[in-house]
Amino acid sequence: MDKKRIIGIGIFVVLLAAIVGIKYFLDHNPANPNNVDLSKLTTVYVATGGGKEDFLADERVIQILRDKYKLNPVFDNWSNGKTVLWPLYREYAKYGKPDIIKNIENGKTYSLHSEEVTQYDALFTSDQRFYDYYKLRPDTAAGEAERFSVLDGGLTLNTPIVIYSWKEVVASLQKEGIVTQDADGVYYISDMNKLIDYILDGKKWQDISLPDLYGNLNIASTDPVTSSPGATYYGLLLSILGENQITDSSIKENLPKLKEFYIKSGYMNNTPADLFQSYLMTGMGGKPMIVDYEKSIIEFANEQPDKFAQVKDDIIILYPKPTIWNSHCYAAFTENGKKLYDAFNDSEIQQIAWEKYGFRTGVTGGKYDVSSFGIAIPQKITSTVTSLKMDYYNQLIDYLK
Repeated sequence: MDKKRIIGIGIFVVLLAAIVGIKYFLDHNPANPNNVDLSKLTTVYVATGGGKEDFLADERVIQILRDKYKLNPVFDNWSNGKTVLWPLYREYAKYGKPDIIKNIENGKTYSLHSEEVTQYDALFTSDQRFYDYYKLRPDTAAGEAERFSVLDGGLTLNTPIVIYSWKEVVASLQKEGIVTQDADGVYYISDMNKLIDYILDGKKWQDISLPDLYGNLNIASTDPVTSSPGATYYGLLLSILGENQITDSSIKENLPKLKEFYIKSGYMNNTPADLFQSYLMTGMGGKPMIVDYEKSIIEFANEQPDKFAQVKDDIIILYPKPTIWNSHCYAAFTENGKKLYDAFNDSEIQQIAWEKYGFRTGVTGGKYDVSSFGIAIPQKITSTVTSLKMDYYNQLIDYLK
């Protein structure tokens, strides 16, 4: 056999192996388990804030979006803060075209509607303040990027701030007149001001008839300076201290109190997942009270039902009166982005969001059967304060620093 023929056969074998390999990958791609022909779907690029990754990656949710709505969403992870500092192109977050990414790294800039870069169809923040702020004119003098016009959007996934505690602790707080229980068995912190005063006054757990707990009364939270949940919680505290009214004068008056509260809180976790895990692992002695989202207990119940069964009779969820929503907001920039926004209203997708991941999709979240979890959860959340505007949050965080 001559040399040219051998080379030709070798090239044919390599090409055949490549074709087989590509076909195998497409047939077994974990990102496409149902082997959908993605070329027949509309790809929608979404700059996405954290806290909802598991829901957006849920196989059933993706299947509904592809089969029913013919959409192939691509959810790229973005920091909320970067969404107002960088142009919303995929390449700025190191997705998309490698040559454009390299140009950006070398200092090249691109105009708002440049055809060279890959524009996002939508923004899906994990904090309402960034959604509201994105719709405002950018402060280019402060380094903020130009922004796309928002065609449609709004609150999409919601979960309220709650405080997780334990039976013995809650019983003592009830005796102090801080916690009350309604006819449905739901526990509310009906006197948040009194609880805040107890913490600022340095009351010890022993002072409220909990002799087995050491140290001062405290509610563990994530750090508001570095964590969105912590910032939301401190925004709630600022609203409560200001009698649910946020004004320039009330902020000036109450920021020193909040700084004292922050200092007395001591060590803080940076992520809510770590804090919730520590709460479960160390029990009442390690974490008598923590701040987190309502959705955390629902995710835990679904992901680890055996462990949930072990602790559910001891855990109590306390709903502050008022509380504050953590709202994941969707902003559509294109018609394709609007199609995906409308698809999130699908009844089955909304049911999955609640039953598996604990997101309420209505304004008050009253469409669900809350009794199925075996733990006291209100059907509706009605006592809330509105989210702080971005400039007030900035003042709060700068002061705490």
